[in-house]
Amino acid sequence: MAGNPDAAHPPVVDRSTFEEHLERLRVREKAHTREGDAIAAARRRLPMVEVAGDSPILGPDGPTTLLDAFEGRRQLIAYYFMWWPGRPAADQCEGCTWVVSQVGELAYLHSRDITFAVFSQGRNTAYGFADAQESYEESVKYREFMGWSVPWYSAQPALGSLLVGREPGLFHLVCYLREGDRVFETYWTKRRGAEVVDHSYALMDLTAFGRQEAWEDSPAHWPRLTQATRTLSGAPDWTPLEQPSGGRPTAQWPRLDAHHCDDLGTSPSGPARPGEPGHCH
Repeated sequence: MAGNPDAAHPPVVDRSTFEEHLERLRVREKAHTREGDAIAAARRRLPMVEVAGDSPILGPDGPTTLLDAFEGRRQLIAYYFMWWPGRPAADQCEGCTWVVSQVGELAYLHSRDITFAVFSQGRNTAYGFADAQESYEESVKYREFMGWSVPWYSAQPALGSLLVGREPGLFHLVCYLREGDRVFETYWTKRRGAEVVDHSYALMDLTAFGRQEAWEDSPAHWPRLTQATRTLSGAPDWTPLEQPSGGRPTAQWPRLDAHHCDDLGTSPSGPARPGEPGHCH
């Protein structure tokens, strides 16, 4: 970590000077909001492409279809969760864990005829497919360990067609529209596009030190930490992760502190296979 949060801080000014600087920033914030509204308007005018509504997926009651995942609603937002089959909870994707941990109350989506669901992919970019049902059962145990209640499926049986032209194993956020029994894809995004579900980073961005990550444009002596989604320990110190492997997805530590079991029925954690990272993001 570079910098010292106890010593580094913005310059201290009087109230009128502070408000003057803030108002100048407000002009840019409002322009940013209006541009976001314009982009959303353009998104609503995108064409759509048909996908097979009978694409096979796995659900809590066994084989089902993409159409069934709508739960009778007109629209579906599916988050394609990276999954490292056969690996323990500590090795699972910190990025996907961060995304799904942000999703809480679904009633607001339901009020607009939208279902949100997670589609576990049964693989990640570092490791290929294993048995679909076994991987799905592992991922369901992970869902239970994390205390998530969002609908949970496996897209592995149809992943090649559902993510056609994209990189299977990388997380994606995909929007669908249903017309009777026909299903259409209307939008998709990946990587930082998934920040649309976030509140943690968005709140960090409002603070004086921001996300405290190396890529940010911050003053020279501002504190610098590694990414926030994986750490080497939990409270009270939340030791940052200095290397690209090790630790756990950050949201797992409070679950362990509350004595929730992270046993997915997989092998104990060990060194990554040659050429594979020790984490999924």
